[in-house]
Amino acid sequence: MTTTTTAPVKAPQATREYRKFTVDEYFRMVKAGILQEDERVELIEGDILVMPPMDYPHSSGIMRHIRIFRQFPVEQFALLIQAPLPLGSSSAPEPDLALLRYREDDYSDGFPSPDDVLLVIEVAYSSLAYDRDVKAHIYGRANIPETWVLNLRGDCIERFTEPGPEGYAQHTVLRRGDKVTPVALPDMELAVEDLLPPVQSVAEGE
Repeated sequence: MTTTTTAPVKAPQATREYRKFTVDEYFRMVKAGILQEDERVELIEGDILVMPPMDYPHSSGIMRHIRIFRQFPVEQFALLIQAPLPLGSSSAPEPDLALLRYREDDYSDGFPSPDDVLLVIEVAYSSLAYDRDVKAHIYGRANIPETWVLNLRGDCIERFTEPGPEGYAQHTVLRRGDKVTPVALPDMELAVEDLLPPVQSVAEGE
């Protein structure tokens, strides 16, 4: 006797579509209380992403940069610290720091635009891959002239310049002993050594 077995017919896989949000919708959700103002989220290419809790190397790196940049005259630039930066219609990241064109009104009429940004700085410990491979190039596509990713694990600064439609074209690694001058602030020269944590702290964090 011949036995014929018929394979079960598989149901077709449903195609899933994900709802993307615009910058306007994102801020309306904040205004309506759906998202809290102190909630650690950011809008990246239409997706609302939850940011992980900040570890102490990250917070220390932010504090170090704030101290360094506050030594410069206030009229040279404004300092934005972990606040939304709308970029086009689908992204509103919250960089750790951003140097903006100085305005006496402190941008009281709204968030800064990409044209107002001189330099973005992301401090990266556990978030290195995301900051370097995703967020940095979002800043580049928005034509922000320069982004630094402070790579705490690698004890270096990863510098991104030459923005364009695909992100930044130039990626340079700066180490202790190097100097760095932001593209949009040619009179400023900083020692990479001063921007990185003390050598003892690096060893303890490994």
